[in-house]
Amino acid sequence: MRLVIAAVGRLRQGPEAALIADYLDRFARTGRALGLPPATLTEVEDKRGGGMAAEAELLDRAIPDGAALVILDERGKLLTSPEFARQIGDWRDQARDICFVIGGADGIDPALRARADLAISFSRMVWPHMLARVMLSEQLYRAATILAGGPYHRD
Repeated sequence: MRLVIAAVGRLRQGPEAALIADYLDRFARTGRALGLPPATLTEVEDKRGGGMAAEAELLDRAIPDGAALVILDERGKLLTSPEFARQIGDWRDQARDICFVIGGADGIDPALRARADLAISFSRMVWPHMLARVMLSEQLYRAATILAGGPYHRD
């Protein structure tokens, strides 16, 4: 099983990068005992200015064959943290790879969006893609603690 975060844009060193690294390290440590692999981050950047279609092509290369495709989209489903954890656990139990896709400034190409197994939203508000990475990383860690029965998440 692989867990991939495919995101448009390069993350520079700074507070967002530090938070992402911290939460993904926590996720790796907590998830190991649960059969969850460490998350890998693949960053893509369309340097030719081809827009969403070009970004989708680059993102598509990062998506493992047969992976559950989860896109972060403001129109996506609002999940609770336990629901998110349950879905991760279900895919783990199916030994299915998971790929989370975070689009660029203009969002995710409609053709790639149509292929998604799940579209999730952290809010009806639009978030900068760097903060979306932080929030996803934290939710992955939270999901692992929920699956482990740990005290981090409280209902």
